[in-house]
Amino acid sequence: MKTLTTTQDLAAFCERARQHPYVTIDTEFIRERTYYSKLCLIQMAFPGDGEDDAVLVDPLADDLSLEPLYELFRDSKVVKVFHAARQDLEIFYVEAGVFPEPLFDTQVAAMVCGFGEQVGYETLVRKIAKQPLDKSSRFTDWARRPLTEAQKTYALADVTHLRQIYEHLADKLEKTGRAHWVAEELRTLTHPDTYIVKPSEAWQRVKTRNTSPRFLAIVRELARFREGYAQSRNIPRSRVYKDDAMLELASTKPQNMTDLGRSRLLLREARRGEIAEGILKAVQEAQNCPQEDLPKVDTSRDKLQVNPALADLLRVLLKAKTESAGVASRLIAPAADLDAIAAGQRDVSALSGWRREVFGEDAIRLCEGEIALAAKGSAVKIVPLT
Repeated sequence: MKTLTTTQDLAAFCERARQHPYVTIDTEFIRERTYYSKLCLIQMAFPGDGEDDAVLVDPLADDLSLEPLYELFRDSKVVKVFHAARQDLEIFYVEAGVFPEPLFDTQVAAMVCGFGEQVGYETLVRKIAKQPLDKSSRFTDWARRPLTEAQKTYALADVTHLRQIYEHLADKLEKTGRAHWVAEELRTLTHPDTYIVKPSEAWQRVKTRNTSPRFLAIVRELARFREGYAQSRNIPRSRVYKDDAMLELASTKPQNMTDLGRSRLLLREARRGEIAEGILKAVQEAQNCPQEDLPKVDTSRDKLQVNPALADLLRVLLKAKTESAGVASRLIAPAADLDAIAAGQRDVSALSGWRREVFGEDAIRLCEGEIALAAKGSAVKIVPLT
């Protein structure tokens, strides 16, 4: 198998790829010691069964620029096929500010083709390509060189089988008229906001049961400092301090270095220097935050007046619809959305886009008394009401 280590060789392969309707792509990376992923290997393949139709690209090579790959990404005539593309796309967006266009994600496509939620690549290889998949190199340190032949073979299999999987799913989507379902799901994957973590919003990812505005203000400032510090130094958030330590600090409200020294959960490195100073400053800023600027938890859904009988009927309708469509029910509407609909809310994802086609329209009709549900054998039948 061929490993490309120069810009010239990569440009030649990408030029050949442009002669085909699609190219399959995957990446290998490491992230254990960094905030951002470190790209270690790229696998690419286009239709065919020749040895040169699938290659490995070594982004760690000194004489290689990825610009030819980014030019291919911008070529709208060639579909770029990934499986579970989110982390791959994040790498390319952070590195070069580019998204593949057009994009096809086989995990998303499999989801709307009836393979269930977040189906794994190995499952699709087994069910569609009818091939086994060697996962013995799954925990490879992809930054180490040289790679063994076994590691290269493992990596290349992530794009060679993907060709057959893509063709199968694309054909099924065309026959079922569900291609626009996939396109709708992929819009989120190709939106920059999906990959940009703003330090000012980082606190919203921290799980806590304490809804005190002042407590949350301290969490907000501590999370803001941690995120900015981790991003600027390219280190994991947990290397600054973990969530449990953050919540402890929000409770104890340390005022000086002596107070920090009493923390049970704070890392030793965080009790001195820049991190310690950042913690104390964050706590002080939160303590001085005006009342009107304190964060508030959205409790609107907690106060919903849910009609439990209607919510149960919506669950029956959802089950009937998803069985008919061959789509996992949680993909269309989680339980919280069904309760929201039963309480009269209409700004939920189940009532928009392709989900509205499958479930939302009849869900609204059920809520408004325009249809009823009846059992017919083992199936649920929709009965229009006058």
